[in-house]
Amino acid sequence: MATKKRKVADVKVDKTKTYSLKEASTLVKDINCTKFDSSVDLHIRLGVDPKKADQAIRGSVTLPHGTGKTKKVLVLCTPDKEASAKEAGADFVGLDEFIQKIEAGWTDVDVIIATPSVMPKIGKLGKILGPRNLMPNPKTGTVTNDVAGAVNEVKGGKITFKVDKAGIIHASIGRVSFTADKIEENSVELINAIIKLKPSTAKGTYLRGLSMASTMSPGIVIDTKSVQN
Repeated sequence: MATKKRKVADVKVDKTKTYSLKEASTLVKDINCTKFDSSVDLHIRLGVDPKKADQAIRGSVTLPHGTGKTKKVLVLCTPDKEASAKEAGADFVGLDEFIQKIEAGWTDVDVIIATPSVMPKIGKLGKILGPRNLMPNPKTGTVTNDVAGAVNEVKGGKITFKVDKAGIIHASIGRVSFTADKIEENSVELINAIIKLKPSTAKGTYLRGLSMASTMSPGIVIDTKSVQN
């Protein structure tokens, strides 16, 4: 059953209207119905076939205002890289012991960064890390010899994204405590990054649907034309 706050929020969102990104960035703050600092998420439906390798959109982007969340980072590397990873602020650093922990079911991190030389050892973790979007990948900058630089980027607001089986990208772009301008600017950065990845083989409309919501709030449908101009 909907709470009183949720009912009020539902009334404030006109289900027959598509909002501009600027309007949505203000409204999402107004309709927040939680006592905690809710995450603000974008849901972007693309005109792609994720089953085709060249249309399985994935990438990364550094949000200008961060996500409002401190991410826990694990770096899997050889001993010569451990000191620089720790100095950059990695929460966990090592290799074999963490591979064993992950095999046993531990995934209490937000991002995993690995050096290319250890990827053969990590490959067997794909079934565990893949569904959780934690598998290191060169396309998202999480397979690199510059582990310190990668840790700094993640801590500074870099996020990764990938399209799901339904052709939708779900990404957190801030918190309701952010100003509307910061929510809008983070959204624009993510959307532009996704537009740049449009595959040449994708037919028809690429950006098919866009909505914004905070935790437990109703979704706000955004006019895709308002973000492509």
